[in-house]
Amino acid sequence: MRKKVVLGSSIGNCVHVAGIIHFLQIAENEGYDTVFLGPAVPIDEIFAKIKELKPDLVALSYRLTAENCDKLIKEVVDTAESKEYENIKWCFGGTSPVAKVAMKFNFFDYISDGLDDVDDSIAFLKNIDKKSDEKNHAQNIIDRINEKYPYPVLRHHFGLPSYKDTLDGIKIIAESKVLDVISIGPDQNTQQYFFKQEKMDKNHDGAGGVPLRTKEEFVALKEASQFGNKPILRCYSGTDDVFKFAELLKNTIDNAWCAVPLCWYNEIDKRGTRTIEVSIKEAFELIKWHGDRNIPVEINEPHHWALRDAHDVISVVTAYLSAYNAKKYGAKDYIAQYMFNTPNTLSFSMDLSRVLAMIEISETLQDEKFKIYREVRAGLNFLSSDLDVAKGQLAATTFLASSVKPHIIHVVGFNEAEHAATPENIIESCKIVRGVIRNLVNDSIDITDNQIIQNRKTQLINEANYLLNFICNYYEGYNDPLSNDFVISDCIKRGILDAPHILKNEKFKGILDTRIIDGKCVAYSKELSREINEQERMKILKKAGNI
Repeated sequence: MRKKVVLGSSIGNCVHVAGIIHFLQIAENEGYDTVFLGPAVPIDEIFAKIKELKPDLVALSYRLTAENCDKLIKEVVDTAESKEYENIKWCFGGTSPVAKVAMKFNFFDYISDGLDDVDDSIAFLKNIDKKSDEKNHAQNIIDRINEKYPYPVLRHHFGLPSYKDTLDGIKIIAESKVLDVISIGPDQNTQQYFFKQEKMDKNHDGAGGVPLRTKEEFVALKEASQFGNKPILRCYSGTDDVFKFAELLKNTIDNAWCAVPLCWYNEIDKRGTRTIEVSIKEAFELIKWHGDRNIPVEINEPHHWALRDAHDVISVVTAYLSAYNAKKYGAKDYIAQYMFNTPNTLSFSMDLSRVLAMIEISETLQDEKFKIYREVRAGLNFLSSDLDVAKGQLAATTFLASSVKPHIIHVVGFNEAEHAATPENIIESCKIVRGVIRNLVNDSIDITDNQIIQNRKTQLINEANYLLNFICNYYEGYNDPLSNDFVISDCIKRGILDAPHILKNEKFKGILDTRIIDGKCVAYSKELSREINEQERMKILKKAGNI
């Protein structure tokens, strides 16, 4: 089958070719054959080559003064009106002033003005046979990923204490075209009491997010997103009445994917009234509910544990448990979120080792019926309250996280430690992230190929496998222990799965202590004054009578 052909050239007396060559390189990566005619090519020579080669796409570039390009572009447009060129697509690249001149002709299928990004070029090349109004606007997350990859989809959390400000802000963000997914952050009253609003404490309205009190308000948020590049919406899960809340999100904002915590949003973290046993059982049922409806599922266990200072092995174990149960209970598309910088004192190299271990152990479960997509983000507690410092940290952690070739980047606003993100903060944060990504896509640099990082990754996988096998053996009388709600809840009660921040009481008797040593978060024994491995940790639990 003949590959599509792209012919590229700078026109007139323009000798600048870096932009057109970069575009042709992107086209090659997307499977096109490319022909570069060179700098400063006269219009008649370009059309002679078009007659000879019959390309599918012609890419022209001009980077001199805007006043001089008008007649050149008019000559191209007038010549291209001939029927022999009617099946050709045309694109143009230039500085912003030159691009404005090109736009007035209403001729080119795609114009790069220097303010667009690599993903815009990729989207155009992938969708060259589609109508222009279909480009860049896929309305489900999997199609959006497939249209853009290797450029990642960008997601950002948004929810202000004022509903009107949130509604207006969504439109502003959509029109900026910098974001693909807006994650609606509702206040705790919405998550917990939307269906029992008589129980809401009005003093808590707007605490932690946007107050949403009617179905119509959700629908209006969706309508506000249908501008610019039409970002898709998703929303946090409910912490009570979880199935009714899931139905609400599906029917109002067409929830792009659901986030289901296995062990949280219950009595442990006080974000709900459910017992841990009930919440785990309902999590399994909620995975199935979404899987039956072909809605992708995300499970955030690893960073819930890491945010509570659990050691790195627990992060790797819970990453596997998350993927295992997503597959077991019927998710077809699984979004695995990896929060870097958690705890925030991890070194970059050891943090990357931890995430690589989570990826490798989880993706052993992938097959033709269960697809895993990688989502990365900066740590919740990582960014400085000094906003200038935070911008540098956001760029640095984006570089680090990009090394695992993510499908989605969950952008954390540089403002996170200081105030809730405004539309302006979100747009600026996304531009910072885009500025990093544009220099990494299609680059061969690989910082994961480092022996120290690889050694730590292997160590973590071995330790995680020990703990997973221990759980299976300890609960061998139970059906499929790793997907059993009683087993998982009992592991938490006994401290097999544990974190220092879990409030210890009669129900949760864990004794885990952790430390940051050499940039790693490790289990630690005060008695031995050193870090301990999982075999030693289980012996300590046994000695304490917990197992």
